[in-house]
Amino acid sequence: MSQRIKVIIPAYNEQDSIANVIQDIPSIVDEIIVVSNNSTDNTEKNAKNAGATVLQEKNKGYGYACLKGMDYVSKQATAPDIIVFLDGDYSDYPEQLIDIVNPIIKDNIDFVIGARVQRLREQGSMTPQQVFGNWLATFLMKLFFGAKFTDLGPFRAIKYEKLVALNMEDKTYGWTVEMQLKALKQKLTYVEVPMKYRNRIGVSKVSGTVKGSIMAGIKILGWIFKYSFK
Repeated sequence: MSQRIKVIIPAYNEQDSIANVIQDIPSIVDEIIVVSNNSTDNTEKNAKNAGATVLQEKNKGYGYACLKGMDYVSKQATAPDIIVFLDGDYSDYPEQLIDIVNPIIKDNIDFVIGARVQRLREQGSMTPQQVFGNWLATFLMKLFFGAKFTDLGPFRAIKYEKLVALNMEDKTYGWTVEMQLKALKQKLTYVEVPMKYRNRIGVSKVSGTVKGSIMAGIKILGWIFKYSFK
């Protein structure tokens, strides 16, 4: 039986990149769901024209958008086997989705992270604060939980039933680290797959601002320490 794969793409004002992202997603995907996170440009129109299902989430926040996509999927008659999360800024290479889902399909792994390794990253594609934040978060997860993560990369795949069991709740910047921490707590099997990474189209809403970087850092560390002392 072929795997039913759905992709959830949170997007806030990504009109210049969203169609590229959708068009590069391999045809093995059953449905592409773009969640417009209060976009004020042509993100929704361009996503629809490119063939995606478009949802609207008025509450601003990465987690809010992901939860909206999950809620939509939960109401469908047939549940998917795999959910892939992918950003809408074209910094990832959507065609590598096959590499992300392969460990689940072939090796029965529960959870796969696309790791933005230095040797495959375009120069300048990750800010110094992103690089440091990833290092610190994954170092602390290794210290407290013996985790083998090296990145909090947003391009990731997970078995749908495992995702539901995580009971995700973060509404903003802590979504990725929450998923990884809960995966560790629930002893999911996981691997990282090295991924190419390029300079995004447009300006980052998180790492591109001082406030966004600080808020993301606080949220990520908060989740780690919360789980460390449970």
